[in-house]
Formats: sequence, structure tokens, C-alpha cells
Amino acid sequence: MAVIQFIKGINEDVIPEVKLTRSKDGSTGTATFRFNNPSILQSVMEDEGDITGMYLKDDEGEIMTKDVNAKFINGKPHAIESLYIIKSPSDWDRFMRFMEKYAKDNELSFKKAK
Repeated sequence: MAVIQFIKGINEDVIPEVKLTRSKDGSTGTATFRFNNPSILQSVMEDEGDITGMYLKDDEGEIMTKDVNAKFINGKPHAIESLYIIKSPSDWDRFMRFMEKYAKDNELSFKKAK
């Protein structure tokens, strides 16, 4: 099973919008995640701990980024945006394997940009 966590041990229920970019030679890229009204920002989660990063976990292990930012509207947290930098072809392959598992587990599909 593939899951996303912001606090280790607590799975995020909200499915993010994910945008991918890739360099022309295909060796590097970025994955931008946006979670609108994620469960981790609900008041019942306040006592669970601090957000320490975004953890993508599956049967192969864990991919992690510390580039996590909250977005606010009228002073209240509304969304979380996180950026994962893909630094090599092997990182790209590993990330895509995670995303394929996550998509399958959550009945998602890929839509290519126009």
C-alpha cells in the first residue's frame, strides 16, 4: 500500500493534485503536491505533533522532502504545498513507481498537460 504522511504514522486522507515537470534530457524534475483542506490541518490533529516533512511510503521504503508549506486564507490554514526535487533518472523511476502504486490504491488517473 502506498501512503502519504506529514507526521510519521498518520496517513493523509486527502488526495493531492500532483504536477510533474521533467528536464529535456529526462534526468531531473520536480513533483509539486497540493493538498486542499488536508486532514492534517484539522483542529483534531493539533495534538498529534508537528509536520516534519512529506513522506511517501510504500513497500519499497520511503521518499521524503522537507519542502512543505502551508497556505492560508483569512488567517486559517487552507492547503499544504510540497515540492519534491527529482535529482537523477533512478530517483525519477523510483518516484514514478510510488505514484503508480498510490494512483492504483486511490483509483487515480494520469492526465498529460496540453
